[in-house]
Amino acid sequence: MRYFSVLISLMVSLSVMAASKSNHKEFAAKGNTTIKVFDKTNVHYDPTKIAGFNEADADGIIRLVNGRIILKKIQVPHYERNVKVYIKTTIASNGDRWDKTGSCFVLPRKSAINLMTIAEGKNKFPAVDSLKLEKLVGVVAGKDYLPTVELMRFMTPFGVGFYSSNNDTLTSKRRPVYIPKWEKCVQWQQDITDLYPLLEDEAYVGVFIDTWTEQGYLASMELQFKESTISCDRMQRRQVMPLLNTVYYISQEYPDIFARKPITTDFVLPKGARNVRLKYIVTGHGGHDGGDEFVQKENILSLDGKEVKRFIPWRDDCASFRRFNPATGVWLEKRVASYIGENGYTEKEVEEPVASSDFSRSNWCPGTDVVPEEVELGDLKAGRHTFTVDIPKAQPINGNEMNHWLVSAYLVWDE
Repeated sequence: MRYFSVLISLMVSLSVMAASKSNHKEFAAKGNTTIKVFDKTNVHYDPTKIAGFNEADADGIIRLVNGRIILKKIQVPHYERNVKVYIKTTIASNGDRWDKTGSCFVLPRKSAINLMTIAEGKNKFPAVDSLKLEKLVGVVAGKDYLPTVELMRFMTPFGVGFYSSNNDTLTSKRRPVYIPKWEKCVQWQQDITDLYPLLEDEAYVGVFIDTWTEQGYLASMELQFKESTISCDRMQRRQVMPLLNTVYYISQEYPDIFARKPITTDFVLPKGARNVRLKYIVTGHGGHDGGDEFVQKENILSLDGKEVKRFIPWRDDCASFRRFNPATGVWLEKRVASYIGENGYTEKEVEEPVASSDFSRSNWCPGTDVVPEEVELGDLKAGRHTFTVDIPKAQPINGNEMNHWLVSAYLVWDE
């Protein structure tokens, strides 16, 4: 009996050791990973050389809409430990001197219809209810379609890089005395850990810039994955649900709909969703005097008819990015300045250069990224819900006055 008892104890010990070894293997560290998706890749508009859809080149880069979108399939490690995810984007002008909308994005893998299949001619955006969405196709979910999810919204600066030489004929006399030199590029980094579920294993990620020049911009993008060093730090599984995206990636209308009505979309939250968060990215546009780019407008977000956030998206620190905007337009403005003269402080009228890039704007400056607003919704009840975005004082497009609002939103929750 004693022999069998010892044998059983030994077998149990070996079983525990094997399970422990198995668990250790499961949580073996993959370490940190950096994926350099694009490296100074030209994003431009050249319909004479680039078609609406172009197969992957030797670097794996797919080009859509005559070069205004670059796209690439990436392989991302599957982590068992928690991981932090960062996106780093670098932009320099390749000859385009203007400020343009930019968007780093991922195509939702659960969406059979996406920007790539539409550009290939395999699919079209689902039809929409014109009473609710007018002509805005691709803005909300539809049959076999989910909106594109933004990894990062950004705005290109005026000509950084291409026009940054101290001897440049356009910009050499536009540099203020307080700027020692023009920068060669602009770079941003954001924590996008919540979007790891859309990137895990295999994903198509891309960059869109609203350029209409053959020169365009040089775009670099990398994704950094930093795994927890704690061996038992099991991955917190999350889910992401795209709700809305009005960025006009591919032959879509300028979204001035908010001047007439809110945008409303329905979604179904599954059982077991915890710690639900709403992420909302917004920028206002309309570069004319008094346009929505330069006028403060209230945004109202509602869930099931109940307001969850009301705010005015605005940036008043744009002058601090002057060194990234060599090609911006400059005006002279008169003012009374106090300064140190021969007999101490005195005053006189002076003229000072004021740049377009200095002006405050609707949640962006030329040369900045756009940080998502986050609304904690808690343990939202499972089932059908309605999400609404309202910008009640938005202005319509009027001839060349191109007022519109680029908004995107998605939900994140823990399982």
